Amino acid sequence: MTMVYVSIGSNIDREKMIRAGVAHLNKRYGDLDISSVYESEAVGFEGDNFYNLVVGYRTRETIQQVTQQLRKIEDAYGRTRTGPRFSSRTLDLDLLLYGDMVLKAGSIDVPREEITENAFVLWPLAEIAPNVIHPILDESMGSLWEQFDKDKQRLWSVPFEFDLTVK
Repeated sequence: MTMVYVSIGSNIDREKMIRAGVAHLNKRYGDLDISSVYESEAVGFEGDNFYNLVVGYRTRETIQQVTQQLRKIEDAYGRTRTGPRFSSRTLDLDLLLYGDMVLKAGSIDVPREEITENAFVLWPLAEIAPNVIHPILDESMGSLWEQFDKDKQRLWSVPFEFDLTVK
């Protein structure tokens, strides 16, 4: 089984969408490692603040199957893919890591570059996987977070509890 990490974000009906995304992943993949939920300002465009977190889980699915499932879950909650790349989202599910695989092919890009670019990805990932080694940089997520310029992006944790049943 392969350990995967997925970032989850939303700034449209964000509490409902975050809950739904996590519940769907739990239903499909079983036990999840779930980070705290963090609020951040929109990056790359003017928009409402986002809620973000990272989940980890083990799967027998191929990387292609995982990415297809993530897209299906996004689509089920009204994700639109038209318009600018940086825009508001009902639900954004990004595959960050698929084991220690390094792959850039079509829409698949692991490890995802956003890991080291955005606090809203790296902080929750380092929280649940501090000893996981970045497959290109050969450094732990905890170490990468320690080195991250925390003045680069404002980010704060928010109280959040999950009911892992799909409505």
